[in-house]
Amino acid sequence: MLFHLFDWLNSEGIKFPGSRLFEFITFRILLAVLLSLFITTFYGKKLIKFLQKKQISESIRNEGLAGEESKKGTPTMGGIIIILAIIIPTLLLADLTKIYVQLMLVSTVWMGIIGFIDDYLKLRGKKLAQQKGEQYKKGNNDGLAGWFKILGQVGLGITVGATLYFNSEVKIWREYVGKVPPTDSSVFAKQVNGQTKYFTETKTPLTTIPFVKNHEFNYSKLLPASWRQYTWVLYILVVIFIITAVSNGSNLTDGLDGLATGTSAIIGTLLGIFAYASGNLVFADYLNIMYIPDLGELSIFIAAMIGACIGFLWYNSYPAQIFMGDTGSLTLGGIIASLAIIVHKELLLPIFCGVFFVETLSVMIQVGFFKYTKRRSGTGRRVFLKAPLHHHYQVKGFHEVKIVNRFWIVTVLLVVLSIVTLKLR
Repeated sequence: MLFHLFDWLNSEGIKFPGSRLFEFITFRILLAVLLSLFITTFYGKKLIKFLQKKQISESIRNEGLAGEESKKGTPTMGGIIIILAIIIPTLLLADLTKIYVQLMLVSTVWMGIIGFIDDYLKLRGKKLAQQKGEQYKKGNNDGLAGWFKILGQVGLGITVGATLYFNSEVKIWREYVGKVPPTDSSVFAKQVNGQTKYFTETKTPLTTIPFVKNHEFNYSKLLPASWRQYTWVLYILVVIFIITAVSNGSNLTDGLDGLATGTSAIIGTLLGIFAYASGNLVFADYLNIMYIPDLGELSIFIAAMIGACIGFLWYNSYPAQIFMGDTGSLTLGGIIASLAIIVHKELLLPIFCGVFFVETLSVMIQVGFFKYTKRRSGTGRRVFLKAPLHHHYQVKGFHEVKIVNRFWIVTVLLVVLSIVTLKLR
């Protein structure tokens, strides 16, 4: 809103001190980080006191893990402050006419609502159990039914996939290869790094393949020639799978103080670099990556997300004063998945979201192997001491601070590797 206000003032010739700074994306990116940090750190304390007053606390089940007792009574649903710290700076500082900004705001609110309902139902189950004089146990009320969560994630996947495939504002510039100067009217010239280059616009559903020289892949090539008019169906199914997988992976990772929050901030930094580089014609040309018009504006949203996660860590790091709950973890997972798809780096997700991926894989292996061995021998056996993976290391005797720090370090290494893929082909 501030961006649009100062833009209107400048267009009307009204001089206002500092108003021209809002024309620079870099200035608004820095302002978004600072504003989101202020919201989470200043109002985070107020939210903690409010949640404590309302007795909105995490239900900790006794699973024999170190530090369980100390976590009982810790306020949850802190994801509310993360969501607000993302949305408010974006509304104030970003160009709200851009489709990518609109899509990410919808994604944030959408997943936030799903997570909020899930947390609310868990808390209601806990209170009902207390009223009956029972101990809260798994099964009393574990929040939203699994199928309802999946339904919500599928709905978001359809929204994101259909928008990116069909919306006329979503396009990619590709360098023209052919006779110069071209005779085709769809080819246009641009000055890039002092050179005249020719480009064409395309809406082809492309993605980036890491470590490959010709690093762009067209989804339509996965289908027979006679079926390629249905590429949109395939593309939307891929988007649904990615959003469901990453949001659930983020949810599973949120099991230790600061683990999901810090990991998301590191991943957000990478996505911010991708968005800024792909949305800047000079950088995109230098790195030889696809240029996506208007994508740079999304850097402001990502900056707000990074600031929100770092600010929330002030209270969420060990020993946590507040937990984000599913309100935060599902939202952050949905944001990361949607951003990766928008910047056409979804095939890099197993690399830079390696922690989410391994956490999810550890649960799948544990459950699958247990069921298999129980069916074969009558006694279920386990691969890990406990799943998800971070609990395995807890059982082995590692302090949770050491586990969290090492998972962060691994994420930093994976993020650096992902950046290297821009030139390593």
